[in-house]
Amino acid sequence: MNLSQIELLRILQENNFSLSKAADQMHIVQSAVSRQLQLFEAELGSPIYERQGKRLMGLTPLGLRVMEEVAAIDGAKRNIKVIAADYLDSQQGILHIATTHTQAKYFLPKPILRFKDKYPAVKIYMLEAAPEQLIDKLHSRQADIAICTEKIAEDENLVLNRCYAWHHAVVVPKTHPLSSGEITLERLASFPILTYGFGFTGRSNIEAAFKNTELKLDITLAAADTDVIKTYVRLGMGVGIIAGMAYDPVMDQDLVIRDLSHLVPSSTTKIAYLKNNYLPLYSRHFIDELLLAASELNS
Repeated sequence: MNLSQIELLRILQENNFSLSKAADQMHIVQSAVSRQLQLFEAELGSPIYERQGKRLMGLTPLGLRVMEEVAAIDGAKRNIKVIAADYLDSQQGILHIATTHTQAKYFLPKPILRFKDKYPAVKIYMLEAAPEQLIDKLHSRQADIAICTEKIAEDENLVLNRCYAWHHAVVVPKTHPLSSGEITLERLASFPILTYGFGFTGRSNIEAAFKNTELKLDITLAAADTDVIKTYVRLGMGVGIIAGMAYDPVMDQDLVIRDLSHLVPSSTTKIAYLKNNYLPLYSRHFIDELLLAASELNS
């Protein structure tokens, strides 16, 4: 058993058990791939792949367990490289951040600017994705850190840090009936609603506010992007329910913002990263900047 065989198992899994694709990726002939698999299984004394003729169809129960260890070995190899790079020069590298559009536009600019002042040589790659994709990007090692609100339930492989709590708000044109007077669930339910799609930016808490009532929200437009919601509010399509932090007093001065903290449960944005991933010094300092920015928001 050697590291090349372990690497072959990982590459096969990434390529849906295709021997030809694995051979191409490893720059060897297909017969050499088959031979290495035979040697590996002979050493274990049991097959790790289900086969149909010469084709690999999937993993045996033993194979599934073996691949857990392969993933751990691959993670250790990655960590060794990162540890070495961090030891040699902790002032440069690449930080991959997975987040949503709302976080990227309205929360991250300040901590990123402060971070870049301290680490000008660190490149930042921001991956904007739907909430359900953010954690997948951590597990697939496409991202080092994820910042999001929705779809970040307990995962034993993740470290979760509470970042900041925030509330939803209504945005309407200045002439709209909801621009003044008390806002109640009844009043909200009497207008068409423009808000986030399922799984985005606390949408579940908006639904929760109406859960135990007989009122129904008429959501006529759902979007992932706050700016899209505000655009259609301006066109008179309905009442916007957005993250309160996404209201810009300068750019949105034609709209009135009304707080909904008395009606809609607060949402919490979290920072997540893989437990077994070594984070370079600059990544840890970036998390510190996020937490500092969060404390300033909540103060």
